[in-house]
Amino acid sequence: MAPKKSSASTAALPYFRPEALTFLRNLARHNDREWFQPRKAQFEAELKEPMLALVRKITDAMMDFAPAFVRPAEKSMFRIYRDTRFSSDKRPYKTHVAAWWSHQGLEKTSGAGYYFHVSAKELIVAAGAYMPEKDQLAQIRHWLLDHHAEFRKLLANPKVKRTFSEFEGNALTRPPKGFPCEHPGMDLIRCRQWGLAATLPAENALKPDLAAIIVRHFKIAAPVVDALNTPIAAAQAPKKRVLFGLR
Repeated sequence: MAPKKSSASTAALPYFRPEALTFLRNLARHNDREWFQPRKAQFEAELKEPMLALVRKITDAMMDFAPAFVRPAEKSMFRIYRDTRFSSDKRPYKTHVAAWWSHQGLEKTSGAGYYFHVSAKELIVAAGAYMPEKDQLAQIRHWLLDHHAEFRKLLANPKVKRTFSEFEGNALTRPPKGFPCEHPGMDLIRCRQWGLAATLPAENALKPDLAAIIVRHFKIAAPVVDALNTPIAAAQAPKKRVLFGLR
């Protein structure tokens, strides 16, 4: 019987070599298919396979604090290819590798979830609702009418403030239609995004404890993610059937 060959994915370590950052740096300078295609195998060995190994290790750790976000690594990792169909920027490749964990039952980029990316310049770790669908946007805003103080307390947690940068929400300039202008939570209700982000040096991507660094950030952000998904989950819950006017 022939010896079983080990795959690149099983051999990959859950962090990156300096060559990975060099590849991303060069990709930023030569963002075209003529440069990338002959180096695709290098991309897969230095970036794709270590990234998948890293995502698997993070996902395993999330079983302890975010089990509803556990999914196959291939579904969490974003493709390196940019969608240029509706963009004036026609560069075909992203200059970072990224992953996003969405709540089970939600579309990949909707709801509140967990995210990180590695580029030649930085490691960004983030969590929250960054691309909520129209209905989800309304659900979160209506939830904040009654829970703005509770949500503000989560953002003010000392661990959150030490770990993440200042909260930014891509806010509207005026209150959303139908919401009371003088509401005490209006600064939160006007937001179009709710989340936390930390920017770390790119050299963190080369550390063997990279997964632990990202998991530590995710754990601290978990109460914020859970709060944001509360109104979305409530809206998705099946309604009880009414029989003969009785529940």
